[in-house]
Amino acid sequence: MKKQFYPHVTSELLRRLASFLVAILILVPANGQIQEMGLRNEPVDISDDFRSFKNTYYLADKMVNFDPETGTGEIVYNRYEFKTRMAFNNMLGVLRPVTPNEFPEAEYEVSPTLPFSVQFVSPRTVRLQAQSGLVTSEVANRESMMLVNNEMPPSDGWKYEKIDGGHRYSSEFGVVVIDENPWRVSFYDEQGRLLTSTNHHLDNAETTYTPIMPFSFVRRASDYSRSFSATFNLLPDEKIFGFGEQYTELDKRGQKVVLWVDDANGTQNETSYKPIPFFLSSRGYGMFMHTSSPITCDVGKYFSGANSLMVGDETLDLFVFLGEPREVLDAYTDVTGKPEMPPLWSFGLWMSRITYFSEEDGRNVANELRKYEIPCDVIHFDTGWFETDWRCDYQFSESRFDDAGKMIQDLKTQGFHTSLWQLPYFVPQNTLFPEIIEKGLFIKNDKGNLPTEDAILDFSNPEAVSWYQNKLRGLLELGVGAIKVDFGEAAPAKGVYHNGRTGFYEHNLYPLRYNKAVADITKEVTGDQIMWARSTWAGSQRWPLHWGGDPANTNSAMSATVRGGLSMGLSGFSFWSHDIGGFVLKTPEDVYRRWLPFGLLSSHSRAHGTPPKEPWEYGEDFTDAYRKAVNMRYELMPYIFAQAKHSAENGLPMMRALFVEYPDDPGAWLVDDQYLFGSDILVAPMFENMDTRNVYLPGNHKWIDYQSGKVYTSGWHEIEAGEIPVVMLVRDGAVLPHIQLAQSTMQMDWSELELKVFAADAENVQGLICLPFDNQLRKVILESKDNQFRLVENSLKGKVKLSVAVK
Repeated sequence: MKKQFYPHVTSELLRRLASFLVAILILVPANGQIQEMGLRNEPVDISDDFRSFKNTYYLADKMVNFDPETGTGEIVYNRYEFKTRMAFNNMLGVLRPVTPNEFPEAEYEVSPTLPFSVQFVSPRTVRLQAQSGLVTSEVANRESMMLVNNEMPPSDGWKYEKIDGGHRYSSEFGVVVIDENPWRVSFYDEQGRLLTSTNHHLDNAETTYTPIMPFSFVRRASDYSRSFSATFNLLPDEKIFGFGEQYTELDKRGQKVVLWVDDANGTQNETSYKPIPFFLSSRGYGMFMHTSSPITCDVGKYFSGANSLMVGDETLDLFVFLGEPREVLDAYTDVTGKPEMPPLWSFGLWMSRITYFSEEDGRNVANELRKYEIPCDVIHFDTGWFETDWRCDYQFSESRFDDAGKMIQDLKTQGFHTSLWQLPYFVPQNTLFPEIIEKGLFIKNDKGNLPTEDAILDFSNPEAVSWYQNKLRGLLELGVGAIKVDFGEAAPAKGVYHNGRTGFYEHNLYPLRYNKAVADITKEVTGDQIMWARSTWAGSQRWPLHWGGDPANTNSAMSATVRGGLSMGLSGFSFWSHDIGGFVLKTPEDVYRRWLPFGLLSSHSRAHGTPPKEPWEYGEDFTDAYRKAVNMRYELMPYIFAQAKHSAENGLPMMRALFVEYPDDPGAWLVDDQYLFGSDILVAPMFENMDTRNVYLPGNHKWIDYQSGKVYTSGWHEIEAGEIPVVMLVRDGAVLPHIQLAQSTMQMDWSELELKVFAADAENVQGLICLPFDNQLRKVILESKDNQFRLVENSLKGKVKLSVAVK
C-alpha cells in the first residue's frame, strides 16, 4: 500500500497534535502505585523481620578478646526469640532467652562469639564493623563504589586510655568509650556531653515495659539469612535529619524511613528517588550505613528513645562523624566523595517541557527566548527526539531533525547548550533490543531470562557499560552538552546481575553505577562534569547534578519540594534542582510565578513539565515578570558560582538548612520552609497567593531585604514579598558580587564585577569570588572608612575591575 501524503497538514499542526498526545500519555499511565500492595519493585521494608515469632534474634551482650592497639575484638551474642505473655487481658510479644534448635546440638554455638572492630579514620570519623557470621575473603575484599578510598589508614589523632571495665579513645573533637560487659559503645563531644550510645537489652529491661529490639542481628527462619539492627539511644531533645531526598517532615524523629531506591511518582509521599543511608543529629554527630542492601530506620517511631538502624546486610559497617552539621557533612563527603564543579553554563536557565519533538521546536524556543530577552543557557529535548516518542535508540528522528549536528552548533552560537533525555530500559520494539539480548547486556532472572518485558541494562557488566557509553559518545561528540539520566529506580530486586550478586545488593547500587557511567563518558568527551539525574545512592554526589523528580503543580508540592531539597543537602549533595512550577499538569499561573524564584534561587534552574513552560505562552505580563526574575539570577551569577565552588570544596549544600550556618540558634532547627542559598542569602518562598509570610531570621545580627533594602533584626517577622514574589534577605556584613546582565553565561564579561555591600551595623564586610577561567576561590574584604566601603585587600587586581555599591 502506498503512503499517503497530506500537504495541508502543517508541521505546526503535527507538533500540536503530538503535544496533545504526550499530555494524554502523561495523564493516563503515569499514575503512581499505592505502596504496600505487594507489587513489583515496591520498597523493601525489613522491619517486620525484627518482630517475627518465626525468627531467632542474637542480642549483643558482652565484648571479649579486645586489642586496644588494633581496635579489634569479639562480641558475644545471646540467643532470643519472641514469646507470648498474657497481662491484664492483653497478649504481649516479649523477647526471651531460648535454647538451641539445631541438630546435632553440639555442632552449633548457642551464643556465638563474632568479630567486632573500631577504626579511627580521622579525628572526627570513627568506623564500627561487626559480623553476624562467616564472611568470605571475596566479600571482605570487595571494593565499594560508595567510598572514595577503600584503604583507610588509621588516624593518629586519637589517644587511648584503659578505664575500669572498658576502653576510652579521645581526639580533639570527641570521645569514644567501649564498655566490655555489658557491651556498649558511647560517643561524647569534646566537652564530655553524651551524644549517643548503643542500646543494650539491659537498658530496656530496667527502664521500660516496651519490648525494644536492642543492638542485635536476626536469623530468619525462611532462609537463614541474617541482618543487623544497630540500635542507638536517642536523647530527649534530639532531632534527626537527612536520609537523602525525603519529602516528609524534615525532622525524621518519629518516622520510619525505608531506604530503597523507588520511582516515587511524585514528591509528597514517603518513598524516595534518592534515598541515602546517612543522617545527622542535632546532638552533634552523623552516621553513614555503608551498605547497598535494604535499610529500614525506625527513628523513634515505635519507641521514642531508640533509633533502630535495621540493615539488610549480614555485616555491619557504620561510620560515625563528630561535630556540628557543616563539619559532619565535610567528614562524610571526605569518605564518600565531594563533587567536581559543574561548568558555568550549567548554572544558567534550562528551558524544557515534555517535550520538544523537532529541530523546529528547538530552534523556535531558542529564538523566542532571545526575542523576549529571557536569559537562558540550555535547551533540553525530553522524550520526543527519537523517531518514536519514549523509545530510546540514541538516534535523532530523521523525519523531524534535518541536521541535528548543525542545529546543536547553531544553538551554541546563540549561547545555548543542548541537553538530551534517555533511559536504560529498552522495550521489545526498540531496534537495540535484539543486540542487547544477543550480547547478554541485560539484568537476568534466576532462569537466565528477562525479569520483565523490557531489557534493563546491567551496569555491573563492564561490556554493558562500554556499549552504553559508546551510544552516548556519538551524541556528545556531536556537540550535546548534557545527558538527562532519567529513571534507574527499577533494577529488579530478585534479578541476577553480571557480577554474581542479586538485586538485594544491586538494586540500590544501580543508580550509582548508572550515574558514574554517564558522568565518566561526558567528562571524557566534553571535559565537563555534568549530567541531569533523578535516582541516586550514597556517593552519587560526586557526579552532579540531580533533580527532584515529578512534583505536582500545587502549593503543597512546592512546599514538599523545599523539604526534599533541604533533606538532600543534609545528605552530602551540594547541587540539586527541581521542575520549576511542577511537572504533572499545566502549571497555574500564580503557582508558576511563586515557584519561579524558588527555582532560580536553587543551585540549578530548570523549567520542565507538561506544556506550556515557556513564559510567553502565559501572556505579556507573566513574560515580563519571568524576565525580571531570571535577570536577577544572571546578575547574581558571580555569587552563585563562588558559593558553588565553596560548597563543593566543603561538602556543603547550596540549598542549606538554616541550622547548617546557625547550629547554636535553637529556632533554626525548627524551620523547614525556608533555606539559605549559599552562606549569605536567606530565601522564604511564597507557598500561597499572599503578599506576606512569616519568616524566621536566625543568628544575632541583622538581615537586609535584597529587593526593598529594609532592615530586620533576628527572630520572627511577617515580611512582604518583593516585586519578584519571594522573601529574600541578605546577611548583614555580606558582599554579593554581581555581573552585568547577559543573555547567556557564554556572553558574560567577567573582567568587571560589582561588589554589592549589604551592611546595617557591620563595618567590616566580606564575600567570595570565583572566576570561571581559573576556578580559584578568593575572599574579598572591605572596611568602612569615612562612610564608604573600601577594599582592604584585592587579590583580583589586574584580573578584574571591581566597583563597590552599598545596598
